[in-house]
Amino acid sequence: MTTLSPADKFHAARSRQDHPKLEAFRAGLGFELDSFQVASCESVEDGKGVLVAAPTGAGKTIVAEFAVHLALLQPQVKVFYTTPMKALSNQKFQELVATYGADEIGLLTGDSSVNPRARVVIMTTEVLRNMLYANSDLLDNLGYVIMDEVHYLADRFRGAVWEEVIIHLPSSVQLVSLSATVSNAEEFGDWLQTVRGHTDVIVSEERPVPLHQHMMFAHKLLPLFQKHKGTLKVNPEVIQASQMLGRGTSQRGGRGRGAPRYQRYEDRRHRVYRSDVISLLDETDLLPAIFFIFSRAGCDQAVSQVLNRGVTLTTEDERVAILDLVEEKLDRLDDDDRGVLGYHSWLDGVLRGVAAHHAGMLPMFKEVVEELFRRKLLKVVFATETLALGINMPARTVVLEKLDKFNGEARVPITAGEYTQLTGRAGRRGIDHEGNSVIIWQPGINPEAVAALASRRSYPLKSSFKPTYNMAVNLIAQFGVDQTRTILESSFAQFQADRHVVELARTVRKNEESLQGYQESMTCHLGDFAEYGRLRRDVSDLERQRGHASTKSEGPTGQEIAKLRATLSHHPCHQCADRESHARWSERWWKLDKETEKVRSQIRRRTGAISTTFIRVMDVLHETGYLTRGEGGVDITEHGTTLRRIYGERDLLVAECLRRQAWTDLDGPELAAMVATLVYEPRRDDGPVDPRFLPGGEYPGALDHTRRLHRKLTEVEMRHQLPVSSELSPHLALAVHRWAKGHHLDDILEGDEVQVGDFVRWCKQIVDVLDQVITVGVGPVHHTALEARALVFRGIVALSSVA
Repeated sequence: MTTLSPADKFHAARSRQDHPKLEAFRAGLGFELDSFQVASCESVEDGKGVLVAAPTGAGKTIVAEFAVHLALLQPQVKVFYTTPMKALSNQKFQELVATYGADEIGLLTGDSSVNPRARVVIMTTEVLRNMLYANSDLLDNLGYVIMDEVHYLADRFRGAVWEEVIIHLPSSVQLVSLSATVSNAEEFGDWLQTVRGHTDVIVSEERPVPLHQHMMFAHKLLPLFQKHKGTLKVNPEVIQASQMLGRGTSQRGGRGRGAPRYQRYEDRRHRVYRSDVISLLDETDLLPAIFFIFSRAGCDQAVSQVLNRGVTLTTEDERVAILDLVEEKLDRLDDDDRGVLGYHSWLDGVLRGVAAHHAGMLPMFKEVVEELFRRKLLKVVFATETLALGINMPARTVVLEKLDKFNGEARVPITAGEYTQLTGRAGRRGIDHEGNSVIIWQPGINPEAVAALASRRSYPLKSSFKPTYNMAVNLIAQFGVDQTRTILESSFAQFQADRHVVELARTVRKNEESLQGYQESMTCHLGDFAEYGRLRRDVSDLERQRGHASTKSEGPTGQEIAKLRATLSHHPCHQCADRESHARWSERWWKLDKETEKVRSQIRRRTGAISTTFIRVMDVLHETGYLTRGEGGVDITEHGTTLRRIYGERDLLVAECLRRQAWTDLDGPELAAMVATLVYEPRRDDGPVDPRFLPGGEYPGALDHTRRLHRKLTEVEMRHQLPVSSELSPHLALAVHRWAKGHHLDDILEGDEVQVGDFVRWCKQIVDVLDQVITVGVGPVHHTALEARALVFRGIVALSSVA
């Protein structure tokens, strides 16, 4: 037990006195908080924003739970808890309901709405962004926003949403940001301070459970590092084993059927079977384990392989507990669907303690796997890297079979950040004294390179922010062009490009608030005092020029000044009893406006890619009729108002299709198939679709019309030097059309071309787009979208993960 010094005891006593709410919260926990948790909670109680950057499993969420605790102590104050994924939102919802009761907790994700007017609402970040743009009344009394996994703003597809929320949240809202350990946390914190006000940055580099790194050679597990004179270096035994096996592989040359028999024997002798790895981990008490395999098919194959080799890791009591939980969670699943979904083979695996976890699985199966693993009933999970993103599913050991993955274009090495995220799952706080990572040696793996990767615990956070069409029309509608440019220049992307621009942009925003106040204070009931103030300044300027002129002929004439004075005296505001008070405010407004314009000029000289992209986006919107230039500046057209409520990568195309009535003649199943064509992300090996395998009826004509509109938009984007969206892909259209026509699941998944998890996810994306069409569509397309939504949102698609 650590003995505190007198100074430490005094500081602790003072902290308890200054933070009584934290003391009350700590008293109900039943465990001690780490120093970074205490410091973070103290900042929250002090009313400051806070950025907490700490390793996976360090306990960052205790800070979020304290913010929830504070909100519920105050009458009517609400807290929003945002996450990057629906699965994480669902998990957090269940945890908070267990703590505070169902009445206090709500959930809002794209496909779930539970108690949305609760004091505490968990939601995906996109939902909060949409609320801010729509000025939702759910924002009333919002006191705290928790942004879990805030480092997700580096995601190139969805990261911009985090920055939009951070910039647009009212200044009265206290922001609690939780991040994985990043090497530029201070830079990110500086940006938060610039756009949100006082923000404390609290960084913890220490893992609560120490991580031990290993490398496995055939049937031997060796430590990757060895202590030498107080420092860590690569274990010489690891280097020696790697070199010996590497030489053997290169000397043997071929490893296929054509190689001599003794060579194939040597290969088999050094091959590492997954069942052997599991046995070794079991013998050394290193289970439960997560094997990260960067392939969905690889995960499923791994489960089959170990089961075929007779692996069983559970006791009879554990199998009873597993079966009870499975039956409880999956009782809503139709018996007919179970056979199609591979339920029985999946159940055989989980009963024996082995399962897969990836996006191709039915969400209900994945959630059961997560729950079983948390209850220590599953011993081995083969997972893709998506499991590492925030889901509370730590293991005693993490196994990496390869250190490279396919990124959609080529095989690339995993980054230090990815390595940290994956191995961060090793070591369960309060259960394990240490976590373990195991790298399976393969030909070509260099232990020194692995050691370098393992030694780097953090990675830089880089903004992925860029203006979109929907973002542009929403911001312009609310703030106008000049203030929108200022807002965009407040982004983290701009901050990283030029920190000074963000500081200048914040000055402009503050000045604009002051100018509005000055404007109100100089308002005169008799007339336009701004105009009167300009006349007064003009008279003063002319008199000053006349006084400085060396001869009367050089300066303004007395007649010019007298004429201007007469105009001034005949102005309606000249007779106002409060004229001089108004004049003082008018003078302050004029001086501050001049200063603000100077700052804007500095911004214009320094502004980079964000502003340039915004101008190009505006040019596209002007050319396509979503913006118009009027006397008062830029206005949103009727079509632009529609675009404000359409979110997603194809926002402008959806708006164009509605505007040009490309989908008016479609029925419900055909419209669902059309939307599927927009949301489907083609795979690398997808070829052209034979027209015979497309829906019939009005779909082919609507597809041609939609493709023509897409080509026109692409031409406009290319003219304005903007990146163009990918070609439309109708590969999913027939499957969705059949589903909407009421076909059974086994017809849809025939031939294993579509995985059930993908199909459910795409159907939910289709429902999201149909919801938007329902909101903005008029006439036949509105009613057809209602019909299409009902037809798609059925069966396994409609089965919510939250009971």
